[in-house]
Amino acid sequence: MTNNDLFNAAAYGGAGWSPRTAGLNEEIGSIWGKCGISTEWSRLKAVLLHRPDKELATSDNPNEMQMLAPIDIGKAQAQHDAMADAYRNAGVKVHYVEPEGEASPNQIFVADLVFMTPEGAILARPASTVRAGEERWVARRLAELGIPIIRSVRGKGTFEGADAMWINPKTVIIGRGLRTNDEGVAQVSSTLNEMGVEVVQVDLPVGTMHLMGVLRIISSDLAIARGYRFAHRGVDALKARGMRVLYLPDEKNSASYTAALNFVTLAPYKILMVGGNPVAQDFYENLGITCHAVEMDELRKAAGAIGCTSGILEREKI
Repeated sequence: MTNNDLFNAAAYGGAGWSPRTAGLNEEIGSIWGKCGISTEWSRLKAVLLHRPDKELATSDNPNEMQMLAPIDIGKAQAQHDAMADAYRNAGVKVHYVEPEGEASPNQIFVADLVFMTPEGAILARPASTVRAGEERWVARRLAELGIPIIRSVRGKGTFEGADAMWINPKTVIIGRGLRTNDEGVAQVSSTLNEMGVEVVQVDLPVGTMHLMGVLRIISSDLAIARGYRFAHRGVDALKARGMRVLYLPDEKNSASYTAALNFVTLAPYKILMVGGNPVAQDFYENLGITCHAVEMDELRKAAGAIGCTSGILEREKI
């Protein structure tokens, strides 16, 4: 083959060369699997879960596993299955991550391990040695589903997906605290900035696990926050973008108060929440929010509930 033949060959940019001009977000659903979110409130289409198993009984000391009390595995599984069924009944596709061998006790908290963008997933890097490596199995499952991983937090950065939320398609709020450090914020912010997304950083107070524990977003015009725990900078950012910020009413039972905010928005003004929280449910319903509730009292002993266990993979594009 002559140099002229090479020059004209498609492999070298000649006749037949087909340039890839579409952006990654345009290839989602064709080259890549269906995925992506840019809000916390548009219709939920797919989640990633891990069904708990015998790993929840690996220690007689729950504190070693960063849990609150011993867990009845059968009851925990039944509650997790009920949650998955509630998603399916709402038209949400449920995927599972299944590690090789025995899973980490905290593998059920998939929301911490991934943060979804319109172009694919940002893979988390958990802050605790107890959870180190859980992200590997999420990465494998994302690959199996054809979901692009656009960033893996690296170096000494730590970042957990429950510390980030979409305020709107052009703005993400990230909480810096126990689980997400400065380097993690910087890495995630860099990737989002490349997409043209503004990042609002807020500090989380001592005693707060994640941003998810102090803020949930119901719709384009409404957010629910935990009183005395959510920073002024965050409130200002939400209000500046047209949201009302209302505060969850106090409950005598502090565990119920915490669980009441651990919900997932299924669609605007429609949530899947933890059952057994009548004060919060009345509060939500008086705001016009449709509440679907499932019992989570056993899984809550692992220090999480519906929001924590649900890795959000896809929402309806707006």
